[in-house]
Amino acid sequence: MDNGLYSVAQIRAIEVAMAAEAAGGAEPGGLTGSLMSRAGRAAADLALELIGNARAQPVLVLAGPGNNGGDALELAANLGEAGVDVVVLHLAGSGQCSPEAAQALARARASSANFADVAPDVREWAMVVDGLFGIGLARPLEGRYRELVTAIDSVRCPVLALDVPSGLDGDTGELVGPGGVAVRATHTITFIGDKPGLHTAEGRDHAGIVHVAGLGIDAAAFEPPRARLASPALFAAMLLPRRQNSHKGQFGDVAVIGGAHGMVGAAVLAARAALHAGAGRVFAVTVAESQAGPEFDPLQPELMFRTSGGFDAGKRVLVLGPGMGDSSEAMRVLGHGIDGAGSIVIDADGLNLVAASSALQERVARRQADTIVTPHPLEAARLLGTSAGEVQADRLGSARELARRLQAVVVLKGSGTVVAQPDGEVAVNPTGNPGLASGGSGDVLAGVCGALLAQGWPAWEAAVGAVWMHGAAAERLVAEGVGPIGMTAGELPKAVRGVLNGLVNRLVITPASPPQS
Repeated sequence: MDNGLYSVAQIRAIEVAMAAEAAGGAEPGGLTGSLMSRAGRAAADLALELIGNARAQPVLVLAGPGNNGGDALELAANLGEAGVDVVVLHLAGSGQCSPEAAQALARARASSANFADVAPDVREWAMVVDGLFGIGLARPLEGRYRELVTAIDSVRCPVLALDVPSGLDGDTGELVGPGGVAVRATHTITFIGDKPGLHTAEGRDHAGIVHVAGLGIDAAAFEPPRARLASPALFAAMLLPRRQNSHKGQFGDVAVIGGAHGMVGAAVLAARAALHAGAGRVFAVTVAESQAGPEFDPLQPELMFRTSGGFDAGKRVLVLGPGMGDSSEAMRVLGHGIDGAGSIVIDADGLNLVAASSALQERVARRQADTIVTPHPLEAARLLGTSAGEVQADRLGSARELARRLQAVVVLKGSGTVVAQPDGEVAVNPTGNPGLASGGSGDVLAGVCGALLAQGWPAWEAAVGAVWMHGAAAERLVAEGVGPIGMTAGELPKAVRGVLNGLVNRLVITPASPPQS
């Protein structure tokens, strides 16, 4: 299954190529029917599946002035042919529609669908279909369109958006324009290829469950996607069962360096996460110029505690930053870790110290060993010299730029976390829930990244795998009745362990039972 995420420009280029093929007298892609008719059929099939036993109730179809509206009109005609009571509100606009949209309108009017001149009163709909605007919207919704989108929020039925929810940017996942609004769909059927904006930023709240209808087109054959939806397939090669004849030294050492006075909990959370994600030995190294740190963790006595003054990092994987503070000692140990030869993860206060020093940024970029940085939007903004709003306005672009500058794998946290490589490859993570929006969750993620690096995972696979499993752990906890409200970071490490072992065990072939005597 193609998990590629395609930009609006890529989808437009495919549409142009297919239209040129049709204009030359050939059926596009060697398939029957226009793209619009195929989209209308795919959407209608999904709508019928979602409606289920509610077919006795009417379906409201909102059709806009462009080709997205044409898709909606094709759907309306198909639903009418299937015996569904369909009400169409067609907002034609003042411009001239395409020949395909005109044909779709004629087909819908010839069907059993009922056309309304004004928005019908709120009633018990089986479904509302959003076909107002697709990927081409360039300004915020206003007037009747805004009123309709706002009204959709009050319905208590499935809302199916065609291609992208109207008002949502298909590339960035942000609302279109200042003060913009967008349809909150329960399901989105997106055409030709999946879009990154459906899976990050506001997209996760507005797109609902995303269904991809390729319409018989191999989008990757036109131009390979520059982004993908993260999945275990991206790190499956590292999901290996452990040999029976093994020892802790084979699974690497992690040292979490942070935990300044009053912030030791951050380092402990990261260290516990590294332990539960499989690291052989884990040190929690507190940054203390004059005060001694804790001697042990009563809940996880396997952790070894040290203070930064006399700690020799050696070849250990370092997680630099959780609760580190901004003291001169913090700056010293951060610089020492950056200049070391081992793999590192930079998080939290470590990122803020790097952001404040162009020299440190250059030293990070010159590193030869694997480097993962894990900023939230504000930390990314400090590193890029911009604002959190600008980072959020283009999460994929911001992550790519930061990865290029630091020559590191970047984990831009948030809803639909973005993982980027210096060469521009991007993965958008689909797992997780609001339970992760809590103090310490990022420390846990940093610890998991460190543990996977220590076990020999390359930086890209470690980052993608850690993010995916971190989100899946939160989903696992919700399934067990924990959260998302009130979920704590301390509950995540054991859930991460369960997710990781579940992934590995699926790849293990159960040996045959020994012969019975």
